[in-house]
Amino acid sequence: PFPSMVAAAAAWLLLWAAACAQREQDFYDFKAVNIRGKLVSLEKYRGSVSLVVNVASECGFTDQHYRALQQLQRDLGPHHFNVLAFPCNQFGQQEPDSNKEIESFARRTYSVSFPMFSKIAVTGTGAHPAFKYLAQTSGKEPTWNFWKYLVAPDGKVVGAWDPTVSVEEVRPQITALVRKLILRKREDL
Repeated sequence: PFPSMVAAAAAWLLLWAAACAQREQDFYDFKAVNIRGKLVSLEKYRGSVSLVVNVASECGFTDQHYRALQQLQRDLGPHHFNVLAFPCNQFGQQEPDSNKEIESFARRTYSVSFPMFSKIAVTGTGAHPAFKYLAQTSGKEPTWNFWKYLVAPDGKVVGAWDPTVSVEEVRPQITALVRKLILRKREDL
């Protein structure tokens, strides 16, 4: 009986190990503090398409990007798509204000309705883990404000663009992903 008990225990251990084997980490596994100071699990955005952007209020790219990002949110969000905005003051000190002032500026000036998060570092040793993940998996680390990372419904990064690439240029890829998601949801009904 002893060898069979060992074999049974070994088989059980293997099954247990397989069940516990962690799936690969993705963007939606992280948590971030929203612009009002509440810890939010990015898991709430799983199953939809996200455009993750490091934003700044006083950048030459601010006006063009905020307008286009809000238009994108209005056209495609919030059920299948969201812009996720992360203010950052690392590039040219162009996001010097408090979270409250940043939110007020974005909502007042651009009627922003997309989710905004608290000011973070997006590069270097103090970078937010979600941005470290975006940089590592895309192979593109933010070098200025308004880097855009396209995240699929499964949390995988499928595109990354610097601020010289306009939101309008990226829009076809976002729209295609959202369309694919809607069609897949229809098939599941």
